[in-house]
Amino acid sequence: MEFDLATPQFARIAADAGPLDLIAHGLAFGEGPVWDRRSGWLYWVDIIGSTIWRWQAGVGREVVMKPSGHANGLTFDREGRLTVAGWCNRTVFRFEHDGSLTTLAATFEGQKFNSPNDLVVRSDGSIYWTDSAGGLAIPGMVAEDVQRYLDVQGVYRLTPDGRTVQLLIADCTYPNGLAFSPDESLLYVNDTREAAIRVFDVRPDGTVGAGRLFHKLTGSEPGVADGMKVDSEGNVYCTGPGGVHVLDPAGRLLGRIRVPGHATNMAWGGADWRTLYITSYSSLYRTRLGIAGVPVW
Repeated sequence: MEFDLATPQFARIAADAGPLDLIAHGLAFGEGPVWDRRSGWLYWVDIIGSTIWRWQAGVGREVVMKPSGHANGLTFDREGRLTVAGWCNRTVFRFEHDGSLTTLAATFEGQKFNSPNDLVVRSDGSIYWTDSAGGLAIPGMVAEDVQRYLDVQGVYRLTPDGRTVQLLIADCTYPNGLAFSPDESLLYVNDTREAAIRVFDVRPDGTVGAGRLFHKLTGSEPGVADGMKVDSEGNVYCTGPGGVHVLDPAGRLLGRIRVPGHATNMAWGGADWRTLYITSYSSLYRTRLGIAGVPVW
C-alpha cells in the first residue's frame, strides 16, 4: 500500500494499513461499491459491462443483475434494500426484499432525468442523488433515449414519503459524488468538470443552503473528482488524480491513498467499518485504514 503523506495527521489514517488487495479485475468501468453489513457481501457495478456484481470472501463474485441498464451508484436504504442510480435507465430504483424492482423516481416536473450518477440515503429515509448528463454522451454507456430534457445537471432529493422530487442544487457543471458528514449537518457534492468539492448546510427539513467551496483537487495523474465518502471523524475521501484524496473537515489535504490506474469510487465495510473497498476502471481493491468509516444502513 502506498501513501502520499501530506501532513503528520494522515499518519493516523495510514497507521497499520493493510496491503492493497486485488479482489476483482477485468472490469470495463468499475463503480458504485457498497457493503452489506448483514450478509458480508460487497456490491459494485461495471457500468460499461451493464452488470451489478457482488463479492464475498471465501465465495468469490457473482452476478446480481445483467443487463443493469448501465447502473452506476449503489447504496442501501433504511430497510436494507439495495438502491440504485440507474444511469442509462434514467431512474432511481431499488430491489425489494422479494427481488422485484421498484422505480422510485424517473422525472422532475414531468421531464426525464439526465442520468442519475451517485446517491446517498439520509437517516429520515430521504434519498439524494446527482444527475449528470454523461449517460447521454459517453461511449459504451449511453441510454437508448439520448435526448436531454432538463437544462440543469443538479442534485435531487426524494422525500421520505416517496412522493416528491425536489431539485436542491441547480448550479453544477457536472455533479458526481456526494456524501453526508457523520451528523448529517453537511452535504458534500463534488463536480468533476470543476475538480472541486462544495459543501452545503443541511436544514432540518432536508433541503440545503447555499454552497461554498470546500476543496479544489490537484494533480496530473489519472483520476478525477468522482466517488466520495466520509469517515467517523468527519474526514472526506474523494477520488482524484493518483487515487483517493483525504481531506480534514476544514478542507485541507491530509494525504493521498495511491491506487493503480484511474480510481472511481469507494465504500467502507468490514465488521468494524475500517476496510476501504476502492473501484477503478478495471479493478476492485481492498485495504485497511486506521479510522472507521460512516456505516451504511
